[in-house]
Amino acid sequence: MSTTTLPTGVTTGTWSIEPSHSSASFTVRHAGISKTRGTVAITDGTVTIGEDLASSSVTATLDPATIDTRDTNRDGHLKSADFFEVETYPTWTFASTSIRAEDDDEYVLVGDLTIHGVTREVELEVEFNGAATDPFGASRLGFSAKTELSRKDFGLTWNAALETGGVLVSDKVKVALEIEAVKA
Repeated sequence: MSTTTLPTGVTTGTWSIEPSHSSASFTVRHAGISKTRGTVAITDGTVTIGEDLASSSVTATLDPATIDTRDTNRDGHLKSADFFEVETYPTWTFASTSIRAEDDDEYVLVGDLTIHGVTREVELEVEFNGAATDPFGASRLGFSAKTELSRKDFGLTWNAALETGGVLVSDKVKVALEIEAVKA
C-alpha cells in the first residue's frame, strides 16, 4: 500500500464528526489494583479528506464537563480544580498535524491535544473501519483510534499516597475513540 493514498471508499471533501455516533473513553488504574473507566463527549469535529493523506486533516472538540465515570462524587472531583477545572478550561481540542499509513486500513494520526490549558503532541493509532451510504443517502466513514497519555504532561498531578505504597491514580491513561463522520 502507498503511504499517501486514501483508503478504499474514501472520497475527498469535508466530513462532520457526528457526536451521537462517536465516543471518547478512557481507562486509568485506581489504587494500583483495578481500572476505572469513563467517557467524555465529543461535541464537534471535522475530518477533511484531501487528494492524499498529506492534504487531509482532523479536528475535534470535547467537553470535559460531560465526564462520566458512573460515580457522581468522582465525576465532581474530576471537574474540580484538583483535576480538569472545567469552569476555567471548558473545552479540550485536537488538531492533526500529519497522517501516515502503517498498513492496510491502519494509520498514525499525529496532532496537538489541548487539555487543561496545556497542549502536547500525541500519536493516535487509527483503524479505518470503512465507508458506507446509510438508508437516507448520507455518506459515512468510521474510525477507531487509541493512544496512551501521561496525566502529568497536561499538568494533572493531583494524587494521594497509599499506605501500602504507590498512588491512588496512575499517571498513564489509555484513551479509545470511536468516530463516525458524515459527508457535509
